Amino acid sequence: MGAIEQETGVQQAPSEAAEETAGVTGWQAMADGQHLLLRDWPRHEARGAVLIVHGLGEHSGRYDRLAAWFNQRGYAVRGYDQRGHGQSPGRRGALRHRDDLLADLAAVYQEYARSTPHRPLLLGHSMGGLVAARAVLDGALAPPALVLSSPALRSHESPQMIRLAAILDRWLPNLPLRNGLDAGKLSHDPQVAADYRADPLRHGWITPRLADFIFREGAACIADAAELAVPTLLLVAESDALVDPAGSRAFARAAAPSGQLTTRFFASLYHELFNEAEPGRSQVLMQLGDWLGRQLPR
Repeated sequence: MGAIEQETGVQQAPSEAAEETAGVTGWQAMADGQHLLLRDWPRHEARGAVLIVHGLGEHSGRYDRLAAWFNQRGYAVRGYDQRGHGQSPGRRGALRHRDDLLADLAAVYQEYARSTPHRPLLLGHSMGGLVAARAVLDGALAPPALVLSSPALRSHESPQMIRLAAILDRWLPNLPLRNGLDAGKLSHDPQVAADYRADPLRHGWITPRLADFIFREGAACIADAAELAVPTLLLVAESDALVDPAGSRAFARAAAPSGQLTTRFFASLYHELFNEAEPGRSQVLMQLGDWLGRQLPR
């Protein structure tokens, strides 16, 4: 029924002396024995490092073009497939424990920080943005900068569906359900939707436990936003049909007293800001580059 356990071997992690080869892969073991696939885009004599956290149903390989953009600006990049996603094993869209994704991010970030001379900045998209924001607000991570792209802070789902997810989390936490994401609303570029539908590593599943995690922690991030202690760029697609941009607006209002948040709104753009049709994508990257230049000067 879609949520299928994947078996995969454990490979050696990429050498620190690896050449600049896009998408070099390795594996990292979590404390509970779960293995996560790592994907590196190294940069010789890097000025900094970036850790990317992907969204629901996708995987780190979809960030090759964004990683190349960072490489061109002197940053080494690492991504990883979250558990139950991409090439990482586990039931699709499922969690063993409520905080698995947060623990995974902390472990991957800390290992990457140990292996690079630069403390990595953190970039999370959609569900990955939620995970990144929660980890930073909890104090589990203190990156030099945080970028949130269309973070899943609020859903378009009805209050009744949100309550149902909480009930099912107690009784049927790993029930495989269709996540309902519309590929046609990822980007105005039709090739993005076509590539997404044809991608054998993406999936269309979610479980009540993961859904409840997203709903609860999104609301909690908004409630705790004033505690934000890391320079943060919030990129909001106001025509987003996959997550409710009202959540980002509420987060921005709540975070204002912290003085740490910069928000950029894109009125006509869809969910995947870094995969949008031109000129939208270039406008997003221009804002990102300008902000990074102010936060992390050479």
